[in-house]
Amino acid sequence: MIEWVLEIFFIFLTGFMMAYLVRHYIFTLTVLRGANRKRKPKSETVSFEPTVSIIIPAHNEEKVIGRLLERVTELTYPKDKLQVLVVDDASSDKTGAIADDYESRCSFIEVLHRDKETGGRGKSAACNAGFNRSNGEVILCFDADYYPTRDIVEKLTCEFADLTVGAVQGRVVVLNEPQNIVTRLVALERIGGYRVDQEARENLNLITQYGGTAGGFRSSLLKSLHGWDENILAEDTDLTFSVYLAGYKIRYNLDAECYEEAVDNWKSYRRQRLRWAKGHMQCFFKHSWNVLKSRKLNSIEKIDALLLLCVYFMPIMGFLSLLTGLSLILVGSNFASLLWLFVPICLYSFVGNFAPFFEIGVGTYLDGRARTQWLIPLLIFNFFYNIPICLKAFFDVAASKILGRKNIVWVKTQHSGNGNCYIKN
Repeated sequence: MIEWVLEIFFIFLTGFMMAYLVRHYIFTLTVLRGANRKRKPKSETVSFEPTVSIIIPAHNEEKVIGRLLERVTELTYPKDKLQVLVVDDASSDKTGAIADDYESRCSFIEVLHRDKETGGRGKSAACNAGFNRSNGEVILCFDADYYPTRDIVEKLTCEFADLTVGAVQGRVVVLNEPQNIVTRLVALERIGGYRVDQEARENLNLITQYGGTAGGFRSSLLKSLHGWDENILAEDTDLTFSVYLAGYKIRYNLDAECYEEAVDNWKSYRRQRLRWAKGHMQCFFKHSWNVLKSRKLNSIEKIDALLLLCVYFMPIMGFLSLLTGLSLILVGSNFASLLWLFVPICLYSFVGNFAPFFEIGVGTYLDGRARTQWLIPLLIFNFFYNIPICLKAFFDVAASKILGRKNIVWVKTQHSGNGNCYIKN
């Protein structure tokens, strides 16, 4: 009886992982097939200049906020149509003072100060505070550690000329990649995720994901969605599904690049991914049933949506498949021996969560990053490092559901400003 249960469970786990393996192959081949097509940036062919509000939530970001605001002053979008809202979210450092200095010099920059009583409750709450003060037809959001290209606003906003588009996402590139092995591996994840995964979703008309920054929304839609859900840690994934369930699309613009300061040590990596995993799992429980019964999504979109919602369960599934397979060996089962051949292939295909092996390899190839490719085998460490992270996230989210706790504490990513030295003046 035990052997039979283990065999059924092992087949289920292997099938689940194989679904992701096929998905990654499809995404990779899709992007490769279109790699040689010459395309003109949409911003050069579409004349569309709505009023834009840029929200910058900032909590204790004195080491990076000045870098972003200086770049904001250099944006090529018409300043008379631009509003920049810096939300100083209960900072205890010089973030507010730096932002005030730019406000005094630039009429289109406004600073909203939130004290410890009204602020400090996380990014979503800060974004809502900024949204309540916004007046733009399009709302863009930039994290404080980001450094956009000068023409990013026009490249993002041109997508909204299509009335079916509710949100847009640009490409994220790691700014401090050369710093150490952690930043280099994070950069590989980003290459796979944004150069291949997001591009494939766009080309296949699937669920393009809003990444939380370097992107934005149609203001009227965001208002109808009541802004950001302050009880969800992965506010980006939450809004992604809210947009699609409302009947709108999200567009991905590969040409709209924005540079981020990646985490540079394993402790920060763990804290950041734990928050992402918890938030993603919250979104699974919030949206999965709505996705299944939605009339706004077709069958293929529903499958892609469910696979996206389950992505942080994959390290757990891989771990369970190993334990189950070992148990089958101990009980002397021969039935699952052939399936064991697929487990290493599947595991190696999932490294980096959002940026699997195949997508990273092709992404570095398309970017002309030949010297970076030798690091790809090291991503297997990232996969195993994410197993305990995702396990803890699952137990935390499950406990909060059982105990009825609505709020999970937001743990922000600390930024050191080390990316400043990689900016070319």
